[in-house]
Amino acid sequence: MKIDGNQLRPGYIIQYQGRLCAVVKTQHTQPGKGGAYMQAELRDIKNGTKFQDRFRASASVERVRLEEASYQLLYKQDDDLTFMHEETFDQITIPKNLVDEGEHPFLTEGLRVTLCSYEGDPVRIVLPASFALRVVEADPVVKGQTASSSYKPALLENNLRILVPPYIESGAMVLVGTHDHAYIERVNK
Repeated sequence: MKIDGNQLRPGYIIQYQGRLCAVVKTQHTQPGKGGAYMQAELRDIKNGTKFQDRFRASASVERVRLEEASYQLLYKQDDDLTFMHEETFDQITIPKNLVDEGEHPFLTEGLRVTLCSYEGDPVRIVLPASFALRVVEADPVVKGQTASSSYKPALLENNLRILVPPYIESGAMVLVGTHDHAYIERVNK
C-alpha cells in the first residue's frame, strides 16, 4: 500500500531502496526556506543497521502489510528466543534483535506477544504496551518531600531502574510503560 512520505509513523514497516525497514523515529521538520519534510530514522530488518533519511510529502513510500499471530515466549537461550504459537503449538526460534533493545528487560517466560511476519519470515515482535511489576527496592520518603512533585529511584523485579512518586514503597506493584520505562500508576493487588 502506497503512502505519502509525511504519513510515516514509528512502528511502520516499509519497503525502501530494496530493503525491508522499520520506522523507529519520525520528526516533522519545516525549515524557514524550502518545503517541509519528515525526518525518519529507519532500521534495516535483515541486518539491524540504522540510518536516517528525509521524506517529502510528495514522495511515495510502500508500506508493507504484516501477518500477525499470537505467541508465547517459552525460553531465552543466548541471543535466541523460542516462542510457541498459541493455537497450533508450533515452536519457532528467532533472534533477540527483533525486539527493541529497550524492551529486553520485559522478556520473561510465559509472556504473550504478537509476532509479525512478512512472507513467512518473522520481522518484528510486539510486546504489551505496559507491564505490572513489583518494586523490590525504593528509597525511603524524606519528610516534606511529598509536598513537591519529585520522584525517587526504584528497582523493579526485572532489575530495571525507574523513577516513581515518593509514596511508592518496596513491595508495591506499579504499571510501567514498555517503550519509555516510565511509571504510569500504582496497581492495587
